[in-house]
Amino acid sequence: MRNLFVFGMAFAVTSAVSVGEDLKSGPQAGDRLGAFYVTKCAGAEKDGVREGKSLCYRCKNGSKPQVVIFTRSIDPQVVEFVKQLDKAINKNADAKLTGFVNVLADDRDDASDAARKLATTSEATQVPFVVPNEFENGPDNYGISPKAQVTVILADQVNVKANFAVSDVKELKTKEIIADIKKIL
Repeated sequence: MRNLFVFGMAFAVTSAVSVGEDLKSGPQAGDRLGAFYVTKCAGAEKDGVREGKSLCYRCKNGSKPQVVIFTRSIDPQVVEFVKQLDKAINKNADAKLTGFVNVLADDRDDASDAARKLATTSEATQVPFVVPNEFENGPDNYGISPKAQVTVILADQVNVKANFAVSDVKELKTKEIIADIKKIL
């Protein structure tokens, strides 16, 4: 009985600690943004990359300030975030702000369909929508959490300046993230 009590208390303490922790997903501030390959599905018609092309968008963007999004959701909160990012890219054209959306799913075709739907729904003109080669959880060297519905990485000169990850899209703080873009300009 005593062992059961001790086990129960240990479980309760462990559960309490994990509930209060922030979700860690993807490269964190101070990390270097590694290269990874994707296939363009839609969006950014004037970026010189045709749909269906495989490339490294992080590499294409080079040392420009960039917002890299990994999403498993195309809910309205994500659509609104992409709309605001598109506006920020247009507003900060002089600073050469770039960004791209990586859609993750258990199936490549489902991810591609979701990427095209997100592009259409958001009506973004400056943002490419892609599916990473490692389409379930993003590039292996990025450590995207399977619990993260959305991970947003802000980087400048391929150095991560900020990272936002949420397990529920309702927690996505669009205004806060868009405001933090100034960290990479």
